[in-house]
Parts: sequence; C-alpha cells; structure tokens
Amino acid sequence: MLTCIKKLRFFLYFLLISGLLSHCAAFKPSKVDTRKTPINAQEAARKNVEEGKGISVKGLLGGSRSGSFEFSSSNSLWRASLEILDFLPLTTVDYSGGVIITDWYSENNQNESLKITLRFLSNEITANSVKIIVHKKECKINNNCSVVIVNSKINEQLLSSILKKASLLESEKKTIK
Repeated sequence: MLTCIKKLRFFLYFLLISGLLSHCAAFKPSKVDTRKTPINAQEAARKNVEEGKGISVKGLLGGSRSGSFEFSSSNSLWRASLEILDFLPLTTVDYSGGVIITDWYSENNQNESLKITLRFLSNEITANSVKIIVHKKECKINNNCSVVIVNSKINEQLLSSILKKASLLESEKKTIK
C-alpha cells in the first residue's frame, strides 16, 4: 500500500512538472532589434524623451517638443500654480496625482507656520478646478503644536492669483501658435 502511494505521488509530480515545462515551450520571447533599441541607459532615456515618453529640462523650459506627450508644461493651471508658489519650499509635486503640497512656512513668527495643499480637479481654468487647503500650525512652549485648517483670505487670494496667471499663460500659448 505504501509503495502504491509513493508511485501515485511520483506520477502526480511527473504530470505537474511536465505540464509546467510544456507551457514554457509555448512562451516565445519577443525579438529585440538592438540597432533600434539602445542598450545604454542614457541613450534609452534620450530616446524616450524624443518619443514623448518622458520629460527633459529643455522641454520644460519651452524647447522643442517631439511626440504627442507634452507633460505638465502644457497645462497652464499647473504651471501658474508652480510659479505662484515658487517662493515656498515644496514637499510633494505630483502632476499625475494632481497634487502640490508645500512644506511648513513661517516668515516672521517661528511659533506659527502655514502649509498649503493644492488639488487639481480638472485642467480647465475655472475656480472649481483647484481645491486649496491651508493648514496653520501654532506651537506653544515645548513644541506643543496644534494644526487647524484655515478658511481665510489666503485661499481666495491664492486662487485668484493662480487663475489670473493661468489665463495669461494660456493666452500667451495661443498667440505663439
């Protein structure tokens, strides 16, 4: 009885392994032409940028763009937001996620600082396209800090500045074309 179970187990293992190996034979790796695909990482990165699969500093500064993907430099609302917030240290800038988050910023009072979060809801230049959240941190003795969301004129002024700048950038883009 014990030898019969061993033979059955051996047979099952044999079927399993042969089945796995037969599927490996069906896999045919795609052929890569190394004359068209660069092996060097720098050449591959340059080729991706040329095909519009990435970004370059030249492309962000308004240089020639090839390919159909123009990245965030074509979004006037995004560019305007970065230009308006350029004096603040930024902790998160994620174009694909549509988020810009600044670091805590304090001008004169070290016990009080602000943090600004911008969430992009659409690419249109409207007041509903950007959600602005301002956090205020007040610290007392021994780093006893409290953080609250502030709804003040800062939100309105920031939104107004971003929309004005985005409109200017959009009109400049149209006159260039």
